[in-house]
Amino acid sequence: MARLDLSSVGKVYEDGTRAVADLSIAVDDGEFLVLVGPSGCGKTTALRMVAGLETITEGEIRIGDRRVTRDNLESRKMIGLVPQSLALYDEIPAQENLEIFGSFYHIEKKVLKERIKERLEAVELFDRRKDKVQTFSGGMKRRLNLIASLLHDPPLLLCDEPTVGVDPQSRNAIFEYLMMLNRQGKTIVYTTHYMEEVERLCNRLAIIDFGKVIAEGTVDELLATLAHDESVFIIRNDATNKRMEIFKQFGAIVEEEDRFELKPHDGFRLSALFSVFETNGLSTTYIELRKPTLEALFLNLTGRRLRD
Repeated sequence: MARLDLSSVGKVYEDGTRAVADLSIAVDDGEFLVLVGPSGCGKTTALRMVAGLETITEGEIRIGDRRVTRDNLESRKMIGLVPQSLALYDEIPAQENLEIFGSFYHIEKKVLKERIKERLEAVELFDRRKDKVQTFSGGMKRRLNLIASLLHDPPLLLCDEPTVGVDPQSRNAIFEYLMMLNRQGKTIVYTTHYMEEVERLCNRLAIIDFGKVIAEGTVDELLATLAHDESVFIIRNDATNKRMEIFKQFGAIVEEEDRFELKPHDGFRLSALFSVFETNGLSTTYIELRKPTLEALFLNLTGRRLRD
């Protein structure tokens, strides 16, 4: 079992800097959870505490029935950590890199050889196994970094922004591989500040800001918390400019350079707006609808954009 529980976890450094504050998250066995937040919000520190690389100063972390501490080697064996920084030996071939990492876990040689072959093939690097890592592209190094964390077959995988600086082909290969691992039952916690990754990958997400969770749920559940199902815009032109007063019956109007944004009143019905357009001889093609986005959700929750 690889259920992960963080209960009121905090991290304060010796200089008084607080990196994580009262962080509580439960990740079910076999779940794919994405932690979203801007740089410096505490995502990396949280993963390092789960991996036993940072001392927990408040609260408790458990993997299954094991309490995570820096000295608990049994809990560490259950974890594969893919760090932001590449942890590879550039001057030796890819296969030798993996053999070294596998030796840390005292894996039987025959089993390790089979796993290395299988994982290199899975991320399309088997043909480059004898090449030195320094000849690899950034995306290839990221893929190798990922499978190095999986040689001991841990039930819990922690991925800390594993696609930073990666080309589209490698990014897609990483996504496909992670989703396959999750389908096979591996529990995955993945950090990012790219909303497009969230929409593609996760079963559930937790939004973190200033070291604490400010919202969590499925994408649909969190988007449903926004005030309106859709944003309504009206293209600005001579015809619509003359009918501003008519539009105001439906809600507040915010003037933009090339359009009006309509912030609907309670009870707003889109069909009524279309009817008014037709009655006044206006083309309904002047109406634009935009579905709520995760970027809009983050801005609504924090008052700042994700990459601020």
